[in-house]
Amino acid sequence: MLQVIDLKYSYKNAGDKQFCFNLEVKQGEIVSLIGSSGSGKTTLLNLIAGFLQAQSGQILIDKENISHLPIAKRPVTTVFQDHNLFPHLDVFTNIAIAIKPSLKLQQQQKEQINQALSDVGLADLAKRMPAQLSGGQRQRVALARTLVRKQKILLLDEPLAALGPGMREEIIELIKSLVSKNRMAALFVSHQPEDALLASRRTAFIHEGKVLQTGATHTLLKNPQQPQIRDYLSISESVPE
Repeated sequence: MLQVIDLKYSYKNAGDKQFCFNLEVKQGEIVSLIGSSGSGKTTLLNLIAGFLQAQSGQILIDKENISHLPIAKRPVTTVFQDHNLFPHLDVFTNIAIAIKPSLKLQQQQKEQINQALSDVGLADLAKRMPAQLSGGQRQRVALARTLVRKQKILLLDEPLAALGPGMREEIIELIKSLVSKNRMAALFVSHQPEDALLASRRTAFIHEGKVLQTGATHTLLKNPQQPQIRDYLSISESVPE
């Protein structure tokens, strides 16, 4: 389980804006994060991953406080929008480097990579170069790389932004399957409410550096009570439900 408790941060030269997050994600669960640009979605992910250091508060994973651990020691893995593949390395090696940067792999580790490729539907593409893959296939490689790291927390920072509608649905279903199978706790950032509806039973709305509301995704998006959420979704109060 992931728990974020009174996690505070402020950027230098950013005026008086203070980020303060409270959130909980259960094992095997995906919670979507939505909100306008600059509201704090990526800041929250960066604090959990350790790319930013919180000024106070706690990040608990299975009740262990990881707030002060360096990035490499946090049981967290992140999938970014641009998938971050090395263009000069084939698919297998792009995944292998997440296990051992020296690429001196044991047989068990090679089998682990092949299993991850099979899990994401790329078993036959291990020797392909990133330039030979579609956008959806490249994101599958990025997901396979997270699997071999075997971390408890999965952070997804707009991983579908460059994909078309059909491929978005396909990758969301894959993410759901992988999170459930591997019992990870996942946070999924998207600017598309439709993605949240497909990806998660619960969604958190981030507004001005805080989690304004967390609730059932369908209720939060289809019948929002908070005016800030209605504004974000461009729903007028005069429109009948």
